[in-house]
Amino acid sequence: MLVCSIDIMNGAAVQLRQGKEHVLTSPTPPLELAREFNRYGEVAVIDLDAALGKGDNLELLCELCRVADVRAGGGIRDLDRAKRLLRAGARQLIIGTAATPEFLAKLPAERVSVAIDHVGGKVVDHGWTASTGEDLLTRANRLAPHCGAFLCTFVEDEGGMQGLNLTEVERLGRELPHPVTFAGGVRSAQDVVGVSRLGHDVQVGMALYTGALSPASVVVDCLDWEKCPQMPTVVSDGKQVLMLAYSTPESLARALSEGKGIYFSRSRNQLWEKGLSSGHTQRLVSCRTDCDRDALLALVEQTGPACHTGRRSCFYTALRDGAEAVISEPLG
Repeated sequence: MLVCSIDIMNGAAVQLRQGKEHVLTSPTPPLELAREFNRYGEVAVIDLDAALGKGDNLELLCELCRVADVRAGGGIRDLDRAKRLLRAGARQLIIGTAATPEFLAKLPAERVSVAIDHVGGKVVDHGWTASTGEDLLTRANRLAPHCGAFLCTFVEDEGGMQGLNLTEVERLGRELPHPVTFAGGVRSAQDVVGVSRLGHDVQVGMALYTGALSPASVVVDCLDWEKCPQMPTVVSDGKQVLMLAYSTPESLARALSEGKGIYFSRSRNQLWEKGLSSGHTQRLVSCRTDCDRDALLALVEQTGPACHTGRRSCFYTALRDGAEAVISEPLG
């Protein structure tokens, strides 16, 4: 699936080509980008200043971790920085230069993604400025016991938008011992969909910021609509399940783009924006797919009751002593 990237330099979101040439600075603040990108999937946030040893954006990274499902990286070379990011809510730490068995052993392996960014098959580190001389598969197998995933960036293609090498992606995906996120050179939605169908994530930067692809369309295209043309969508506020809805490609694209609870009404046979008439609206915080990519989980901020009965949740009954009982009353 899609992983949107926010590369931070001097407190702003930027895009570099091959990690060197500055191409653009986004006019949108990183916090706003994180909230938007989180709707589509997890968000990779990289502190380029820290990676290059030229500065530090740790406080900003921690703030971003509190508003989005963040994979945090860039300059994580000591335990204090790693733990601060985890405490702030980072879902995963991306570690490159400091990825040694000794350092990684101090962190929960399931929360660590080892960067195997490479040029010509040899891993580079220190913000891609130095070659380790180590083959990427050798490094991956050596560090596999200490991590739960890999980030594999084709550095020579990064920012060039020449397209991902699907043949190489397929080969590495088979040979690497953990789930892999690929990055570098993404040109179009077809790149992301192709890699997604191989079972891998794709981290996207330049194609996103230049408008070469629509993140909402990419997410929609990665799902199995042939199997499930009206996709079950579990809607939750993070504390309880509020309702079960259904999504179509059109309704999901609108929900993701507009950041609203927009679904397909089977009874009305049309798109339905939650709260349009009642005022009980939903702000879409995130949308995630299940393992088979034929069901969705929508996390929302609910205004008022979600149920037409006036209750917070449509699931307001339970079995007690063999009988159905009401466990919540309408909101006052």
